[in-house]
Amino acid sequence: MSSNPIGKQFAASALALAVSFGAHAVTDQDILNDQNTPEDVVSYGMGLQGQRYSNIDMLNASNVKSLQPVWAFSFGSEKMRGQEAQPMIKDGVMYVTASYSRVYAIDAKTGEEKWQYDARLPDGIMPCCDVVNRGVALYGDKVIFGTLDAKLVALNKDTGNVVWIKKVADYQAGYAITAAPTIVKGKVITGVSGGEFGIVGKVEAYDANTGELMWTRPTVEGHMGYVYKDGKAIENGISGGKAGLTWPGDMWKHGGAATWLGGTYDESTDSLFFGTGNPAPWNSHLRPGDNLFSSSRVAIDPDDGSIKWHFQTTPNDGWDYDGVNELISFDYKDKNGKMVKAAATADRNGFFYVLDRTNGDFIRGFPFVDKITWASGLDKDGRPIYTDGGRPGDPAASSGEKGEVVVAYPSFLGGKNWMPMAYSQKTELFYVPSNEWSMDIWNEPVSYKKGAAYLGAGFTIKPANDDYIGVLRAMDPKTGKEVWRYENPAPLWGGVMTTAGDLVFTGTPEGFLKAFDAKTGKELYKFNTGSGVVGTPVTWTMDGEQYVSVLSGWGGAVPLWGGEVAKVVKDFNQGGMVWTFKLPKDRVAAAN
Repeated sequence: MSSNPIGKQFAASALALAVSFGAHAVTDQDILNDQNTPEDVVSYGMGLQGQRYSNIDMLNASNVKSLQPVWAFSFGSEKMRGQEAQPMIKDGVMYVTASYSRVYAIDAKTGEEKWQYDARLPDGIMPCCDVVNRGVALYGDKVIFGTLDAKLVALNKDTGNVVWIKKVADYQAGYAITAAPTIVKGKVITGVSGGEFGIVGKVEAYDANTGELMWTRPTVEGHMGYVYKDGKAIENGISGGKAGLTWPGDMWKHGGAATWLGGTYDESTDSLFFGTGNPAPWNSHLRPGDNLFSSSRVAIDPDDGSIKWHFQTTPNDGWDYDGVNELISFDYKDKNGKMVKAAATADRNGFFYVLDRTNGDFIRGFPFVDKITWASGLDKDGRPIYTDGGRPGDPAASSGEKGEVVVAYPSFLGGKNWMPMAYSQKTELFYVPSNEWSMDIWNEPVSYKKGAAYLGAGFTIKPANDDYIGVLRAMDPKTGKEVWRYENPAPLWGGVMTTAGDLVFTGTPEGFLKAFDAKTGKELYKFNTGSGVVGTPVTWTMDGEQYVSVLSGWGGAVPLWGGEVAKVVKDFNQGGMVWTFKLPKDRVAAAN
């Protein structure tokens, strides 16, 4: 038999590639176990439950002052604007998105670029709140992200070449994707943006390997859900049972409830948790009723998209309070020593909610901001007790084109907006990036037109205090007590991370990455990145050292929608960088 050296070399190379691929591919188990693997970050939220808690304790209160910048990577070009992404790290490579739907692969040790992908965005995209992107998902050999023209794109992790592209929705109707996808059981789970344009919110699942649609679940009552088999759509029940239960007339057909912030996942209940945005239009007098499932949290079956339960934070929302903020799973012992499977969310409406994540039942709720005027409290089921005169007036009841103006606390940008909070398994506290502001808000007549703003409201946002707007709060979910607070002159718009070293990290619009003592709130560290920090920090280990990374680049909704508040930040510089820091090994030894 004659030998074939070329064939042998090819076979050996293929075997080596297969072994390499097997060692480096991101699996479902990797994602489920993300919180327990310090050497990488492979899920948005540093764990599918979204706690943003790291069990790494090399960096702590005694040595965080020695945290040193090791590299900074510029996103380049004229494309600045808001940089709200969370980096992912796998096998020494960082994968991160930037404004205008761009993706970068960066050597995590040196900061050198490996590849870059720029989505080809059409003219006419309509993102309401800046051209941001909040991150990628990793699965197998793929990097997957959503675009401002409402597509999902899968790239090869080593080359950046396109593997598949799927259209999720019609950008010309106002749809977009800004959130990081979630991977559960080999499915890419995504929501959509566009609530200000009268779209219909939905959550969808795509096969991570092929990009094929597997199921879709609308988040507005009256719309049919589907599962897909062999390319065929099979009806899977109308959301809410039927149309017209909590919406008048045909208003449900353009009902909003956008799922624009993405979701979390809890393995113990096998549930996806998604928040939904405002009902459309903002003028609530046009749509009497609860307007399900807007301004709610919904638990969804990841296998077929069925809604298991829902909890609505602002029924008949008339203030654009949304309900998209992340629902974070956590366990605690009640006063009888029983372990409770709970989940918590800090809503834009100013209330903090603790729910039973097995069924959505209300456990407790309390204000986490200093002043709430639209409601006087929550009833035993967690439903708001509306304040007389707290809702913007009906234009139809006035002689003009404008309803009665009301002053509402908090503003529609919320007691807390998109920026994720964190939960420490050590302190059992939530660390909430929040803001103190009010708004003058009024209603106006409006009708739906495809691709046009569908608000029926006007507003002006104002600071609630002279010397600060942002407040980082440590909240006890069992008592409702604020344990400590840090007040910041400008509104906080970046996410939070906490660690087993009893540290809390976040950024400020003034450009600082800051670290605080998780128990006391004492500021322990700050570094000026040169532009506002509106991204979310992460931490991981490499070669025995602890690293921290965060994006820097001012932008987001505040300078676009902020009214009087925008004047506070008008001189802040835009940017576009990833900053990476580490604690040198000798500093760990010194601390011990």
